[in-house]
Amino acid sequence: AALRAAGHEVAVADLAVAPLEDRLVEWAEGLCVTVPMHTGLRLARALAASVRRQRPDLPICFVGLYAVVPTEGVAGFAGEYLGDLQAWASRPTAGPPRVSLRTTVDPLPDRRDLAPLARYARLRVAGEERLAAAVEASRGCAHRCRHCPVPVVYQGRTRVVPPEQVVADAAQVVAAGATHLSFSDPDFLNRPAHAGRVVAALHEAFPGLTFDVTVKIEHVLRYEDRWPAFARAGCLFVTTALETVDDRVLARLAKGHDAADAEEAVGVLRRAGIEPRPSLLPFTPWTTPTSLHALFDAVARWDLVGNVDPVQFAVRLLLPPGSLLLEDPDVRAALDGYDDEALGWRWRHRDPRLDDLAERLAARHLTVTTQDERLTTVSASRALRAAGVGGRRQRARVDAAAATELLQGWLDARQGPRSVDEDQGEP
Repeated sequence: AALRAAGHEVAVADLAVAPLEDRLVEWAEGLCVTVPMHTGLRLARALAASVRRQRPDLPICFVGLYAVVPTEGVAGFAGEYLGDLQAWASRPTAGPPRVSLRTTVDPLPDRRDLAPLARYARLRVAGEERLAAAVEASRGCAHRCRHCPVPVVYQGRTRVVPPEQVVADAAQVVAAGATHLSFSDPDFLNRPAHAGRVVAALHEAFPGLTFDVTVKIEHVLRYEDRWPAFARAGCLFVTTALETVDDRVLARLAKGHDAADAEEAVGVLRRAGIEPRPSLLPFTPWTTPTSLHALFDAVARWDLVGNVDPVQFAVRLLLPPGSLLLEDPDVRAALDGYDDEALGWRWRHRDPRLDDLAERLAARHLTVTTQDERLTTVSASRALRAAGVGGRRQRARVDAAAATELLQGWLDARQGPRSVDEDQGEP
């Protein structure tokens, strides 16, 4: 929309649903590729290489969060980039990535060239299938979680989309058949008053529309009073970054919550009639067998198994260029070189069994292994008594301790006896 407003002729191709046609490559005087995610940047680099074989001199730029990662011969614009993109389209030049955070008045998104909504993901609720579309009410984030790409660009700042524009954009997708909206905001409650106005305006305009949002656990709790109204307005679920239930790791990541907060947040949402959909980060340089089991156990105890996409159980810490975690001395000690193809720093856990488990889960080449559990409760009880944990405290912890022994037994069987004290948690 911004390019058309500046007088440029634009053709749009969504590579998620169709390949880029050769005729468009021949027609274009410049190519702009959005890279909002790490995977998007990897695909964009492959696309740029392919296009360059066909049009060696065609100017190319990347826009979005991951445009801050330099790509040879490609301009990059991140943050509030529309003004930079308009200038580049008029005089295309390559150069180092540029981040702009100046406040701009954005035009209404132009969706006319996108594929029909039926070509995209759908939401199934109680046997009903709904066409879904993404909209945004804000960009950036007020927080600085150290593993997140947003603070690298926005540095704790946020920008809002006026409620009337959110409603106007929603009207476009509703007219195209959408009955569910997914807000792409990094955190919908970064500006809670604004979020409330957006929800109220949308519900007034489209009473039957449902929606979902992404909100960090800290905000789920801080703005507990808002969830009943959001539920009445059609909020079905909330994506939230649980990551782990190891408080040491949560502190390293600067998440702003602990495991007890996470459990409380699940209850807050469910009491309002909203389901939590947590994202996980099981494998980090600080993961231990105990913390890994505790995470999987929490997912089961909190009745979240059906709410977690299976791929989440294999997620390994990503360290792209510019990651705030690269400042952590423990992370630097775990590094094993930079992988330009994967666009990230390799790292290895000091216990190779955990790396092996992560790889096996990611590959999904899983076999079912049986483990005799008849004596684990007995041995776990003995271990707790030896540590001075008895009575009611022991009964509360014995199941978790026994399950940890099961997991440790599997790891030991895979690669022999332990050579490190996993519970130290250091890489």
